[in-house]
Amino acid sequence: MKNLFTLLFIAVIGFTSCQSESKSSPTKEETPTVEKKTEFPITIGKFGATQEYPDATMTSMDYKDGMFSFGVENYELTAQTPDAGQLMCANSGKGQHIHLIIDNEPYMAKYEAKFETEVADGEHTILAFLSRSYHESIKNGKAAMAKKVMVKDGSIIEAKDVKEPMLFYSRPKGTYVGKDTEKLLLDFYPANVELGTDYKVKVEVNGKMIALLGKWQPYALGGLPMGQNKVTLTLTDGAGKIIDTPLNPVTREFTLKADPAPTK
Repeated sequence: MKNLFTLLFIAVIGFTSCQSESKSSPTKEETPTVEKKTEFPITIGKFGATQEYPDATMTSMDYKDGMFSFGVENYELTAQTPDAGQLMCANSGKGQHIHLIIDNEPYMAKYEAKFETEVADGEHTILAFLSRSYHESIKNGKAAMAKKVMVKDGSIIEAKDVKEPMLFYSRPKGTYVGKDTEKLLLDFYPANVELGTDYKVKVEVNGKMIALLGKWQPYALGGLPMGQNKVTLTLTDGAGKIIDTPLNPVTREFTLKADPAPTK
């Protein structure tokens, strides 16, 4: 009888010990599942159909005595693009404008066809294109100019068309606050290249590749964390290999902020 009591006592102690170990020591397989739930799922998709301007044209570009001047036809600068309110993205209250990109610098948004800007002496690559009020480029083939120029004493003294395939970064850019952080416009401008089988755009967000794009259209980025983010765009061949061309790849950093807490 004494031996039977001893065996039962050992069995109970062993069972209790197993229960305690099971509750306090989760398996290794459970840990990654918890971590994945805390990650920000970055997404990329179609931005949606946008207002078309098939006749919008940039007819000329000049830089003299520190002043840029552009010829613009069939497009109203400073007007609000009619579908801006439907797209639920960052929009400029100043309206439609020109994006001016000099070399590898972020674009300057200019709302008049003539404006003053300082450009250092030397050789530069300049892209200018007409932009909707929500910063998407007009993609009709006539609404942009890409030039390689020589600047001296605040004037272009020599200019020629960009001939090689190039990719220019446009958006996202700057700081986004509140609702504007939910849907970010990803927009870029390819020059002398048609995206498709032979050329693509590789998109990396915060150091991770998320897409290899074969169509020139606006895209929407979502799910990015608050704070500083980084997008890198690379012009590649059809297999994703980098094209050896100037200003490729290009990286931009931008910031997302939550709405400030209301004051009591």
